[in-house]
Amino acid sequence: MTLFVGLGNPGSQYKNTRHNIGFKLIDKLVDDFGARDISKTSFHGKLYRSSNALFLKPTTFMNLSGKSVQSVKQFFKVNLKYIIVIHDDIDLPFGAVRFKRGGGHGGHNGLKSLDVSISKEYLRVRVGVDKPEHKSQVADYVLHDFSDEEMQKLPQLIEHLAKACKMLVDEELNTVKSFYSLKSIENLQ
Repeated sequence: MTLFVGLGNPGSQYKNTRHNIGFKLIDKLVDDFGARDISKTSFHGKLYRSSNALFLKPTTFMNLSGKSVQSVKQFFKVNLKYIIVIHDDIDLPFGAVRFKRGGGHGGHNGLKSLDVSISKEYLRVRVGVDKPEHKSQVADYVLHDFSDEEMQKLPQLIEHLAKACKMLVDEELNTVKSFYSLKSIENLQ
């Protein structure tokens, strides 16, 4: 069973923030797979299930995401190699898409929490959200909504990411990389 984890923050005020790109993709996958809600308090998140996959949106807030993922991983006995985490990445331009297994957290608090809770060897779908001009602005930047221009391009990006995630269920990582890695949103045109 594959476990897709979208990182984000609960609450309507965070719905369209850059930090919540993972939640947006999970919503799309839940619809596409026709997954049903099987959430429990002990999962510390919204959990959905289809015939061959689980979809998790931790409700612990970003900095404690690992608590939710660890709970679901243990309950369903999900092997680490079948955990796919979708997250925002400020080191990539808006709309860039990269895939990798393991690696550093790059200062991302959600990834830090996961690394401590389940180790670093999960698969990452890194979604570029660009970065602010100054490093001191990062926290505010990721908690602000996408710009109007970015919001217009978001549905196309989410569709692209959903196709990549569906392929990750059955295909090797390198195959998915060759089809779905993007340098920027402009490569989708």
